[in-house]
Order: sequence, then structure tokens, then C-alpha cells
Amino acid sequence: MSDDVTQRRRFGGRTRWLIGALVVAVAAAVVIYQWPGGGTQDTPRGRGRFPAASGPVPVLAAAAKKADVPVYLETVGTIRALNTVTVQSQVDGKLVSINFKEGQDVKRGDVLARIDPTTYQAALDQAIAKKAQDEAQLANARLDLERYERLAATNSINRQQADTQKALVAQLEAQVKSDQAAIDNARAILEYTTIVAPIDGRTGIRMVDVGNVVRAASSTGLVVLTQLQPISVMFNLPQQSLPQINAAFAKGPLTVEALQSDTEALIDTGTLQVVDNQVDQTTGTVKLKAEFPNANLQLWPGQFVNVRLTVNVLQQVTVIPTGAVQRGPNGTFVYVVTDESRVKQRPVTIQMQDEHQAVVAQGVEPNERVVTTGFAQLTDNKEVRVSNPDAAPPGAAPAATSRRDGRQRRQQRSDTGSDGPLAITPARAAQ
Repeated sequence: MSDDVTQRRRFGGRTRWLIGALVVAVAAAVVIYQWPGGGTQDTPRGRGRFPAASGPVPVLAAAAKKADVPVYLETVGTIRALNTVTVQSQVDGKLVSINFKEGQDVKRGDVLARIDPTTYQAALDQAIAKKAQDEAQLANARLDLERYERLAATNSINRQQADTQKALVAQLEAQVKSDQAAIDNARAILEYTTIVAPIDGRTGIRMVDVGNVVRAASSTGLVVLTQLQPISVMFNLPQQSLPQINAAFAKGPLTVEALQSDTEALIDTGTLQVVDNQVDQTTGTVKLKAEFPNANLQLWPGQFVNVRLTVNVLQQVTVIPTGAVQRGPNGTFVYVVTDESRVKQRPVTIQMQDEHQAVVAQGVEPNERVVTTGFAQLTDNKEVRVSNPDAAPPGAAPAATSRRDGRQRRQQRSDTGSDGPLAITPARAAQ
């Protein structure tokens, strides 16, 4: 009897537990159903976050437009001074003065330092005195020669004596010329005691102090003088780009832009100067040199910068945001927004593209709107609602294009397009 009671109590407890769990599950379902943002797509709240399949799909769109598209080759370059000179002494001696400050801009011919000139001045004076002595002897020999010539004409003396005197005069004349050469040499050495700037540039850190004895054979030098304006940039490009570079270079100067390595901000704009006459076989690249005015001294020798070489400009081509280009089994396509707020799937041919915009060879006309985001629920002829009101509607005038620098173009680009001309890198061209 007691066993039956016990079993009934256990069965009743399990039943009550199951009923309680069922009630909790139903209550949780009701709470989830009534929670904001929950529920089915037919509820007002649910429609806000998960639109019904029968309603228009919210998308972002951008209008295709005409633009001039520069074609770039990009790489990393190294800044080099156009001229670098290690200023050295050409004579030995004690350094008596330094006439520049470290980091000072100097002009060609400015005095940088002076060496004790005492011994070299003495050598010059000695050479001048030696010439004066030989000139006096030459004058006396010429007088004797005149007398001997007269006597020899009347046969008063032997003709040989007159010839000997003539040879002595020639010898003394040569000696005077040698003395003049010695004077010029001594004067040049004396001038070397005044060290001047050989080029326009900026001085570096001084390597010798006043009072030290400098040597002409020393390789250390007094200071390094660097020309910063203009300045050059050395960079390498793959040998596959060489035909394109040479073809563009033959037509005229090519523009080169130096960009910040971290922010891609434009630093300076220069021109291509030299394409090296051989390809480096170890790397398969060709070396190029560009020159920049460096008016604001933002380029510094030894600095690394991003380099962008313009090799072509595509004139007035159709461009769309890269985000609008989709790829399927049959190739690339876009969704074009029609006048009836529906989308049409249209195949396109992409000539070139980068991370921001693409050049459309065919498939889209200027001023047509293409979908840039919201593709998950799109199908051909699907009704859409364009969420960005600034997207140009069909029939509107094309947006004006302008040539801005690389940094302005990057700042003005958004997910829906760009106001400025598109910069395309051939290495990133769509296949």
C-alpha cells in the first residue's frame, strides 16, 4: 500500500514540474514576441528591422558620371639630395675659425672655415722674390746681348760669344716663367686656407672644432653640405612597366607625386628626369629618378615616401563606385535603378578599377544610378527604395569634375562615389 502512494506522489511531482516548464516556455515566447524589434515581419515593429519580402528593399545608390581618369604606377621611393659634398681641407694646417652654424643654409662661395695661412703666405712671398731676382738677371743679360750683337756685327768679338749670350737670355726668360708658375701655385695654396662652400645647400653637424690640425689626406672632412632644393627621389618599377613608361616619357615630361607613407597625403609634385639604361637582373626592376622643387622642405634625404607616376590620362570616361560592381557566374554586373524604383541586373565591362571607383567600358551610361550597398535581397526587377537622397536621379546633369590633388580626392571619396577624377593603378585593373 505504501509503495502505491509513493509512486503516485512521484508521478504527481513530475507532472507538476512538466506543467511549470511548459508555462515558462509559453511566457518566454510571448515576451520575445512583444519585445521591440522582435516578432514577425508583419508586425509594425518587426517591419522596421526586417522588411517584408513583398516591400521595397532599402539600398544606397550612386550616379555614374564622366571624369578624366589618371593612370598611375605606384611604388616606394627613397629621397636623395641632388648634390652632397663632404667639405674637406686641401692643405694641412691649424683650423683658426669656423664661419658657419650647424644646419645653416649657405650659398656657393660663402666662407665656411679658415686655416692658419702663415706658412703659405711666406711661400708665396718667397716665390715672388725669386721671380724678381730672376727678372733682374734677365734684364742684365738682355743688355749684354745687345752689346754683343753690335760687336759681333763689326767682327770685334767672336760670333760664338754673342750666341752664348743669346742662349743665356732664353734660359733666364724660361726661369722667369717658372717663377711665375711657382707664384701661381703658392697663391692657390694660400687661397685653399680659406674654405668656401662649393654648392648651395645646408650644412650638417660639424665634424672638426677650432684649434685642431686638419690634414688634406683626411677623409673625415669638416662638414657635409647637402643640397635640398631641388631634391631627387629614386624608385624602382617592374620591367613589365618599361614599355608603357618609355612610350609616355617620349611624349613629354611625366608627373610624379610624393605621398606620405602613412596617410597618403600629397607632399610634393615633381617630374621624371631619368629612366635607367638597364634593368637590374637580380630584381627584374628598372631604376627611375624624379626631381622635386621641395619648396617647403618636406622631403629629406634618406626618407622613404610613396611614389605615384602618372603614365596616362583617360579622357572623359564613365566611372562608378567600385562597390557597385558585382561578380557572378557570367562575369561582372551591376544593379541599375530604373525610373519605376526597380533594379535591373545589367552586365558591364570594367576597363580598370581601384579600391574606390571603376572605369566602365560598356554597360552603364553617365547619369544612370547603380546600387552600391544592399545586395542581399536584390533580384532582377526588384522594387527598391533609395535611402541616400543625394544620389542624382536619372536625367540630372552630370556632376562637374575637377583636377584636385591626390589627398583631396581621397578625402572627398565616400561609399557612394567621388567628386574628383579617378586615380587608377594598372596593377589593380580588372581582368
